[in-house]
Amino acid sequence: MITGQDLIARGLQPGKWFKDALEHINAQGLEGESLEAYLDTMKPAPTIPLLAQAVPFYENISADTPIEQDNIDYVRQSMLRLMRTPTVVAGAIMPDACPAGPLGTIPVGGIVVARNAIHPGMHSADICCSVMLTNLGKSDPKQVLDVAQQLTHFGPGGRPEGQQFALPAEIEAEFRDNSYLNSRRSLSMAREHLGTQGDGNHFLYVGVSRNTGDTMLVTHHGSRGPGALLYKQGMTVAERFRKAISPETDPNNAWIPSESEEGRRYWAALQTIRKWTKQNHLCLHEAVMEQLGATVQQQYWNEHNFVFRDGDLYYHAKGATPMDPKFMPDITGPRIIPLNMAQPILIVEGSTTKTNLGFAPHGAGRNLSRTGHKRSKLGQTKEEIFAEETQGIDARFFFNQIDISELPSAYKNAEQVQQQIVDFDLATIVDEIRPYGCIMAGDWEQEAPWRKKKLAKEAARLAAANAQADGSALAAE
Repeated sequence: MITGQDLIARGLQPGKWFKDALEHINAQGLEGESLEAYLDTMKPAPTIPLLAQAVPFYENISADTPIEQDNIDYVRQSMLRLMRTPTVVAGAIMPDACPAGPLGTIPVGGIVVARNAIHPGMHSADICCSVMLTNLGKSDPKQVLDVAQQLTHFGPGGRPEGQQFALPAEIEAEFRDNSYLNSRRSLSMAREHLGTQGDGNHFLYVGVSRNTGDTMLVTHHGSRGPGALLYKQGMTVAERFRKAISPETDPNNAWIPSESEEGRRYWAALQTIRKWTKQNHLCLHEAVMEQLGATVQQQYWNEHNFVFRDGDLYYHAKGATPMDPKFMPDITGPRIIPLNMAQPILIVEGSTTKTNLGFAPHGAGRNLSRTGHKRSKLGQTKEEIFAEETQGIDARFFFNQIDISELPSAYKNAEQVQQQIVDFDLATIVDEIRPYGCIMAGDWEQEAPWRKKKLAKEAARLAAANAQADGSALAAE
């Protein structure tokens, strides 16, 4: 009788397959060549180790200050670890590169090319974060911003019934046909979150073209709840594959084999989320145009947080603007690179070079985390910082709560980023959209019930401590 110990002695890795295999072997009395032939069909494939050396990657970035150098050093260490992932064949970082997690996590401003593999952790939860521009001709910028503020939606959750945009039937059908997208929750979010912008660095910006003087509306946001749900499922599936085929790989770099059934469905789901996200921009732009009675002079968009395919190569762009036309089947204009609310948005064109892999930066990036930036501003009130950094523009926060982590000083120096775009031949700047004003979510959590409850609890604790101290002082007298 063959036992599990016999299989282990043959150098086989124990697992769930042992039970069925042993039952079959002993029931059939397999031995010798027949046993070996059967085991060859049953035993798991050998696991895939990390690459012995990191695949080289291109650095399109330079530092002018110690803080910037610290940022680059961390990004470099993270890329060196990531580039040992078995599927990886090429990589690059952009001038806006900054950390996005623990060592080994793809940085913001990073591009990683993998063969026959989709890495959900490399596009992250905000799948297809993107920008769209509409030329509104000679519309009054203030009127555009006022109308847009009434029509847009920032913050958590979606739109209530009666204020929702219609989900196109074609997109809904794709959701229903894909098992990654057809849950009741996903379908509900696809309807409720349409025409919403979320929070963080997402914005609605109104400015004027340097070249023409036309008023431009630019929105920046991603796939909201539907994308976040897809990402969560993708990470779960990728982790299952990682444990089976490459347990040495960092969990955040787990992948779904693109030629597997799961991989084909996930790729299709990504394309559906891309369509939904484009519609998420379009419905807001169309609503603003309708309210203004304006005519579209020009309109274009690009994602900068997505996975792009070229044959068996999958380009994971974590905050990088696609320049090569092969990455965008619906290209209708140049690309859009925002920097911060007080600086012009860059309109760029370009091509693939050896070092850019077909991409340019997606923005300015950060040298400090949000928390680190807030610490650097201790000694000034939020109101003082806001007044100083938004002079000359109409800056608004949707929830009327200033978020200093989204003010211009929270980001890298815009002029330096722009210069590095030129220095590293990443793109050609063909126009600038000079700022009139901008709307962002702001610190909506300031008024969140959980935060109020926490602050009330802390106030009660301090009051109790003060009362006890007062009592002790009276007793001492």
